[in-house]
Amino acid sequence: MRREMMKMFDRAAVWIVALCMALMISQPVQAADTAPRIALIIGNGAYGSVDALDNPVPDAVLIADTLRAQGFDVTMLTDADQVTLNRGIAQFGRELREAGKDATGLFYYAGHAVQSFGSNFLLPVDASLTNAADLSLVAIPAQAVLRQMFSAKNKTNIVILDACRNNPFEAIPDLNDNGLAEMKSPTGTFLAYSTSPGAVALDGLDGNSPFTQALARQIPVAGVPIEQVFKNVRVEVIEKTNGQQTPWDSSSLTGNFVFKAKKQISAEERAELQLWNSVKDSTDPVPVVLFMRSYPNSAYISDARDLLSRILNNDLGPETNEAPVAEVAPAPEEPKQEVAAVTPTPAPEPVPVDATKDQEDMIAAAQASGAEADYAAYLAKYPDGIYAEFAAFELKIIAEKAERAQIAAQQPAPKEEDVVVAAVQSRAAAAPMGTDLTFTMPFTSGIDILMGKSIEQIVTLSPLNPPIEGIPEELWKDQQCSNCHQWTKEALCTQGTTYVTAGNDDAVSKPHPFGGSFKLNLRAWADGGCK
Repeated sequence: MRREMMKMFDRAAVWIVALCMALMISQPVQAADTAPRIALIIGNGAYGSVDALDNPVPDAVLIADTLRAQGFDVTMLTDADQVTLNRGIAQFGRELREAGKDATGLFYYAGHAVQSFGSNFLLPVDASLTNAADLSLVAIPAQAVLRQMFSAKNKTNIVILDACRNNPFEAIPDLNDNGLAEMKSPTGTFLAYSTSPGAVALDGLDGNSPFTQALARQIPVAGVPIEQVFKNVRVEVIEKTNGQQTPWDSSSLTGNFVFKAKKQISAEERAELQLWNSVKDSTDPVPVVLFMRSYPNSAYISDARDLLSRILNNDLGPETNEAPVAEVAPAPEEPKQEVAAVTPTPAPEPVPVDATKDQEDMIAAAQASGAEADYAAYLAKYPDGIYAEFAAFELKIIAEKAERAQIAAQQPAPKEEDVVVAAVQSRAAAAPMGTDLTFTMPFTSGIDILMGKSIEQIVTLSPLNPPIEGIPEELWKDQQCSNCHQWTKEALCTQGTTYVTAGNDDAVSKPHPFGGSFKLNLRAWADGGCK
């Protein structure tokens, strides 16, 4: 029993060290990107002289709402005439120039658009045309938008055209080209078209165009680069239109852009995840219990309870080197006696949901007090509760400690000559310094790196060895753990006293973050009264 308790103590100690290391190396959360995001959204559908369109205005509303949710400052124009459209584009350019070089500009247009001589034109709702030569007088060149963006010299610009639903001027000579022409854009620009150059896009039959519906679904997906966003849109639109429409894009971006950044986890969450990853495949209950103690409200607490239950129920604890226990012949059978039938105890009722808070309060109180009565009270009230396995394990540890103390108390008082011999042997095995060692006294024995340093100084150093075999170096190499509770003078005294109690047991020879010689000196210090 003594040896098993020593092994459990050592396992608990190294896992607490690992927990401290994980907490210390966690990086701070990166600040969110606060660069300005400015968008101009246009939806034109109520045309007077050409075919009206049903979906551009709902499309504009959908994209505007989607972009606002991602931090864009949105200006939306619907059913805009030529004057309103020109003013809106000019104001968009001014806002971008004032926002600075780190700003992101986004222009979205849904409505009629045509191409002529390789140039694209956006149609205001009051556009009326009888001759192709007048197109530039009644429509807005798409290049005007690119010029406003280029003048701002900002880092990222995005142009999205959900246009070319059909050619409203197909009967006019020299304006019978379908779709839009592919445009050349300044560096730092991403151009997206609802369909491929020269092709016609579908307006949609359910309130929004297939392109805009897909775009609104893909923009909020966290952590996806803009290139992948539009690739996902393309796949979705091709599938929905049975191959009739293939969205197109071209890019001259020089940096990375995501509409929605991935959620940054905190240092505490990162440490929690690292520790859980290190224990989730364990067959040792100690690290699992330490994880549950450290993170009682963890998202992984249910998995931890299940793992602890499997370890305890299936006896999957770590193998020991204990010698096999000799078999004992069974006692002779006694005559069978009639036993009255016993009514089986009914299974406990399922714990109602509203009892969860009470369970959490009870187990928290038990953890704070460490008292057997508190853990037993929890199990009595919630025998199948969510912390039942955890409470049972803690009770097992408490019982083993009590049994050990009882055994020690029942041992006969040693003879005086035995005490003298044991003391001499203990001091000889501990360290050449003997029991005169104090907490602040420099070591005169042990490995070179510890020579001349006291226990007080050594525990502030970086570990010499991994606290757990196989743990990645980044979790312990060049780290410190002087703030861990097991490195206080009182806790170290308890640890050293345990080594003294172990006598010549192999506990002092087991691996330690500061090496075996440190454990030997620690035992000598404790043997001398932890001065």
